[in-house]
Amino acid sequence: MNIRIIKQVNMLIVLMAIQTFVSCDDFLDKSPYGTLSEEDLTSVQSIENSCIAAYAGIGNDEINRPMSLWGYGNVRADDAYKGGGGSTDNTELYWFEISSPSLANEIGGPDVFWYRNYIVVSRINSTLRALNNVTDNEMPTRQSRMAEMHFLRAHIHFYNKILFKHIPYIVETMSREDISNESNVALTDDELWQKIIDDLEYAYQNLPTTQSQVGRPNKYAAAAYLAKAYLYKAYRQDEQHNVTEINQQELQKVIEYADVVIASPYHLESDYAYNFLPGQYENGAESIFAIQYSMDDGTTWGRLNMGCVLTAPSQGVDAQGNLTNPGMDFHKPSQSLVNAFITKDGLPDFDAYNEQDYNEATDKADPRLYHTVALPGKPYKYTDRLYTTQCTRTSDQFYGYYSSLKENVEPGSEYYVRAHKEFPWYGNPKNWIVLRYADVLLFKAEALIETGSHADALPLINQIRNRAKASTGLIGFANNVDIQPYNDGVNCTWNQGFARKALRWERRVEMACEGFRFFDLVRWGICAETMNAYYQKEQALHTYYQGAYFEKNKNEFMPVPIQQLRWSKDIYEQNYGWK
Repeated sequence: MNIRIIKQVNMLIVLMAIQTFVSCDDFLDKSPYGTLSEEDLTSVQSIENSCIAAYAGIGNDEINRPMSLWGYGNVRADDAYKGGGGSTDNTELYWFEISSPSLANEIGGPDVFWYRNYIVVSRINSTLRALNNVTDNEMPTRQSRMAEMHFLRAHIHFYNKILFKHIPYIVETMSREDISNESNVALTDDELWQKIIDDLEYAYQNLPTTQSQVGRPNKYAAAAYLAKAYLYKAYRQDEQHNVTEINQQELQKVIEYADVVIASPYHLESDYAYNFLPGQYENGAESIFAIQYSMDDGTTWGRLNMGCVLTAPSQGVDAQGNLTNPGMDFHKPSQSLVNAFITKDGLPDFDAYNEQDYNEATDKADPRLYHTVALPGKPYKYTDRLYTTQCTRTSDQFYGYYSSLKENVEPGSEYYVRAHKEFPWYGNPKNWIVLRYADVLLFKAEALIETGSHADALPLINQIRNRAKASTGLIGFANNVDIQPYNDGVNCTWNQGFARKALRWERRVEMACEGFRFFDLVRWGICAETMNAYYQKEQALHTYYQGAYFEKNKNEFMPVPIQQLRWSKDIYEQNYGWK
C-alpha cells in the first residue's frame, strides 16, 4: 500500500496521537496526554509534530464514536438499521434508532464524542499558540499550518454543533478561567455558525491551492466547507429547532464558494465506485478533504478506521457450514433506503417508492444501489465473492439481509485487517471522505433552488445523475439498472417544488450511508414527519420498532451529555425539549 502524509506518520508521532482518558476537570485547557506540552513546543520540528497530532485527533475514532457518523447520521435516520446481534447488542445505538427518551440518561457515546472532540480542539489551540511564538522566517510553513489548524478547529466544532446544537466555541486566546466560565449558550445559534465560518474564512484566505502532502486541506477544501457551513447557517432555527427562515444572502455565499470549487481541478470521478475503493483510488479527483488512515505503521493494529470495525458483515460459510470471517454486521441499509433506488422510466418513484419493497425481477434501479448496498446473490465489492443471506448475524425479521458497502473492503484484500485479538473486528485503512465534489454540486443546487434559480440547478443535478448512469463498469452483473437525467417539459415539470423534491432525493441516494442523512432532514425542518412516517411502516415489520416515535422540537438534537452539564457546574444549559 502506498502510505502518504498521515499514512507516513512515524512511531514518535503515532505515540503523540495516542489518547488516554483523564478526569473531565479542566481538560479543555490541559495538554492532552500523549502530546508534547506547550513548553516543549519551541522548535519548528516539535511544532510540526504538534500539527500532526492535531490531524491524528480527527481520525482517532472508535466503535461507539465513529467520525464517519454512521451511528449518528444514518441509524438515527431512515437510511440504516443498527444491525449487530439484536436490539440489545450496543443498546445505545438502538436508542438512537428509535428516538428513545433514554437518550436523556447517562449514555457513553455522545459524551465520549463531545469529550474527545474537545481534546482535539485542545491540541489545535496548543499548536496555534506555539505557532504564534515563531516567525515566518523561522518556520516558512507557519501561515499554512495556522490556516490548517483553523480549518480543523472549524471541522471539529461543526461536528459537535450538528449533534448538540449548543456548544462552547473554544479558541487559543482563552485562558483557563475563560474556558471554565464559557457557557454552551454564550453564543446564539447564528453566532455559533458564524464562529465556524470565521475559522473557515481564515483558512480560505491563507491556505495554498495545492499541498505537497495529501491529507492537508487546501484553499478549495476551505471553500467547500464554507459552502457547507453557510448552507447550514442559512436555515435559521428558533430555540425549539423550527426552521423559521432560509436566509437568501447566505445562500448566495453558498453559491459563491461552491463556484470556487467548481472552477478548481476537482471533478466527479468517472465511476461512482472509485470514491469507495482503497489503495490507488484514494485521494482521487473527487476527494476534496478526507481523513487519512494507514496500516503496517509499526503499531499493534495500524492506524485503521476503527469507527467502522463494527460494520463489516460476516463472510458466509465454509463447506462444513461454519461461519467464516465473522463480522459484527452493524450499519445495515434499511428497506426504505433500498426502495429509494427504484426508478420508473429512469426517474425516482417519488410518491410510491416505499409502498412495495424492491424486487430485482420486476423493478428497475438506480445503479448507485449496487455501489451502496450488498445484496444477497450479488458479488461483494466487485469481486467473485458472493454476498449471501448467511452473511448476516440475525434473521430477516430483525435487520434484513442487506449490508453497507461504501466504508468496507473486500475480505480477501490486503486492506481487510483484524483489529482485535478477541473480538471479530475487522478494520481497514481506507480514507473516509469528509467532502467530495458531488457534495459541493448539491450544495450549490440546493442554494439555487431556494433562491428561485431552480432552472440553474437542473444541470448540476443532471451531472450527478449522468455520472451515476455511466457507473456500470464494475457492476456488469446488474441487469436492471435504469437512470435518466431530468428533462424539463419531457419527463418532468421543473418548477421550484419539483426541483426541491428532486434535490432532496438526489442527496439521499448520492450520499447514502455517508453519515449526513439525519442532519439534512433537520436542516430542512422535515425530520419529525419523515421519521414518524418511516417508523409507522417499520413497526408493522419489525417488533423492535414498536413504540418508536420522533418527538418534534426535541429529538432534532442530542441532549447535552449529563456528564458535561456536571463538569460545567451548571454553566452549560440543556437543549430545548430535554430540560
